[in-house]
Amino acid sequence: MVLAACGNSVKENTKVSRREIVDNKQSAMGNEQWAIANSKEHTIKTGADNFAAYLPLLKDKKVGIVTNQTGIVTLNGKKSNVVDFLLEKKIDLKKIFAPEHGFRGTADAGELIKDGKDTQTGLPIISLYGNNKKPKPEQLEGIDVLVFDLQDVGARFYTYISSLHYIMEACAEKGITLIILDRPNPNGGIVDGPTLEKENTSFIGMHTIPTMHGMTIGEYGKMINGEKWLKNGVQCQLTVIPCLSYKRTMPYSLPAKPSPNLPNDHAINLYASLCFFEGTNVSMGRGTNKQFQLYGSPYLPNAGFSFTPGPNEGAKDPQYNGKVCYGEDLSGISKVNRIELKWLIKAYKETADKSKFFIPFFTKLAGTTQLQKQIEAGLPEDQIRESWKSGLEAFKKMRRPYLIYGE
Repeated sequence: MVLAACGNSVKENTKVSRREIVDNKQSAMGNEQWAIANSKEHTIKTGADNFAAYLPLLKDKKVGIVTNQTGIVTLNGKKSNVVDFLLEKKIDLKKIFAPEHGFRGTADAGELIKDGKDTQTGLPIISLYGNNKKPKPEQLEGIDVLVFDLQDVGARFYTYISSLHYIMEACAEKGITLIILDRPNPNGGIVDGPTLEKENTSFIGMHTIPTMHGMTIGEYGKMINGEKWLKNGVQCQLTVIPCLSYKRTMPYSLPAKPSPNLPNDHAINLYASLCFFEGTNVSMGRGTNKQFQLYGSPYLPNAGFSFTPGPNEGAKDPQYNGKVCYGEDLSGISKVNRIELKWLIKAYKETADKSKFFIPFFTKLAGTTQLQKQIEAGLPEDQIRESWKSGLEAFKKMRRPYLIYGE
């Protein structure tokens, strides 16, 4: 069995019924109401903490795990990595599969991660990044069940949902059951941004969805399966272990950084807005202690705020390493409830040589050629947002059957 991990949980609840296990045939809303009604305290429990629902499914199975540092299980107030937890429960773990940033979550974005062995458990680690994004049949040999437990942040270009796609595809082709341990979306139910066009498909955008999808990763897996997005329309044997006492509108603070450059809740909240800068000549703070909480470049005017990127965890050689960048500090602003384009538009307007502002990667991030054209044409933000409306409405209608926690 293979396990992929993400998220955090709170208190133990040993009263579990079959209704806590959500698959593509069960009523999402009915499950949510049952979970809340049967929890004495409305404390969010992640799928990983809903262990009474999935441990019996792993008993006497050969298990593989796709996880990283966000795969946290809480039992009696003690937090441990899901790998350690399963080993303590005598689950027969065979392999760890690691997504972008690696099992311990310290690698740079896009950095090549080599296969190896976990020094703490001795288990083999197989990297699911670089040239091996999809588990090979031989890598799944001897595995009965694959468990997925990774913390997503609700943005199309955050690659854990792309890893999920390939994992589901490999499981479907190999006839292996996939169990997703669900975790809350820290950006809640925000659905926003341009919808990806198929011709701009890449690992940072594999499906025709908006920039922010407002779903949990378990719900997203159900959508991948139900919409037959896997190669040749195959579907995998999927079970989602839901969060308990959770509603999409509830605030949720992550117990661990989902990746090196998302150090706190504020960065996660601004990520979808500022990540567009990755397709420009503007830095969004890699190489500082305020990643995705500021922006700037040497080509913006000095308006009183500056920073100088330097090597740190997750950015060994950041953009503009050692160069002074001018821009804006957003670390003190209020939480946003949508994608904000005002900083991107402002930076474009204030860059003297606009021909060097955008790079081709911007289209992959946006998922469309239209956004760059709209900004270059000087369209106001409200007009750009209006152009997203039909795509957002169509997506919300399409995803509705797969929601576990209501709208």
